[in-house]
Amino acid sequence: MSTGKNTKMIFPIEYKLVGVTHCEPADHGDEPIYFATEYLIVDAPGGYSLYGVKSGGEGFLRKVDALTLIARGDEIVKYEGILDSHDRTFMIEKAQELCRGKVNTVLFTSIDRHITFVHKPDLSEIIEIEVIDVVPPEPPWLLHVVTRLERAGMFSDLALKFTPRIIDLRRLEKSDTLFPCSASGLHGKFLDSDTDIGNNMELVGCDISRNIFEERFPKITYRHMNLCPLKAQIYKPLRPFITRCCQSKKVGMISINGMKGAVVHWGASEHDVSYALRTLAGNLRGGNGENSSG
Repeated sequence: MSTGKNTKMIFPIEYKLVGVTHCEPADHGDEPIYFATEYLIVDAPGGYSLYGVKSGGEGFLRKVDALTLIARGDEIVKYEGILDSHDRTFMIEKAQELCRGKVNTVLFTSIDRHITFVHKPDLSEIIEIEVIDVVPPEPPWLLHVVTRLERAGMFSDLALKFTPRIIDLRRLEKSDTLFPCSASGLHGKFLDSDTDIGNNMELVGCDISRNIFEERFPKITYRHMNLCPLKAQIYKPLRPFITRCCQSKKVGMISINGMKGAVVHWGASEHDVSYALRTLAGNLRGGNGENSSG
């Protein structure tokens, strides 16, 4: 048996990799171990211990080749609540909160009573993603969809955290402002309904709005504030992001202001948004989309 000197977070990607016993390994003799076990938690009267496991052989039960002590005793605490064992963001943040003094490992119990753990929690393993959207109308559709998907646990295994970046178009309401759509809930003139458009108005809209304006009013001079998030005129992302665009051909992965992001269509479905975020997470983590620390 050796003693581990881990310098990075260990967080098993699945709880099936974690075994639990009530006796120290030395008391087991040559007793075999389940083939999927990579970590062993000892819940003994003297306290908890955590080991890394290497096993060999064939079949469901295999010979233990090596055990590495990861943590024991007052280095380990147990979170008393039960939770969704796939909610990696919550467990990393909670473990960070509980790791004080000598404590470097937190045990967690899933709703289905399986056990997992976080050793040396590292908040940098959580990817913060900006959700860039506009209001009105409210709620902003993309943020609404992301929030519902997050609550449903669609991204729990990816250790993602979402930060709203909502652009309030009401601050742009002026007497000389022309907005694209009368259904927006804004006050002013609208490209889709008004005809009394004078010179030198400011069109607040995307490239499509500009094209429509020039076809409808070819002789009228105007100013243009490009609302498209891909142009980054209204807001430049500060970290990885998801946003939406009215042009289907621009849907997919993109980089703006040096930040990787995902673009979905303006009326994207829950499936579209989920797929885009999982693809983005995979790109950010090197292609696998998983938080496979350990």
